Amino acid sequence: MTCLICKQGETSPGRTSVTMQRGTCTVIFKGVPADICENCGEYFVEESVTRELLCRAEEAARKGAEVEILPYAA
Repeated sequence: MTCLICKQGETSPGRTSVTMQRGTCTVIFKGVPADICENCGEYFVEESVTRELLCRAEEAARKGAEVEILPYAA
């Protein structure tokens, strides 16, 4: 698909890192499947993947993590 951000590049399947922050908690997920723009590097994650990342980030925040780096495993 054509990138929704730069409107110049095409996206293709790949893996990326996603960083989520809330308050003092930062969670980094590595190897997240996404469609990535060849031009600007913007990534688009499917709704089901986003939902999972949000749940896992919420769990890390509840545990009191300041910084947590997790592999994506689905």
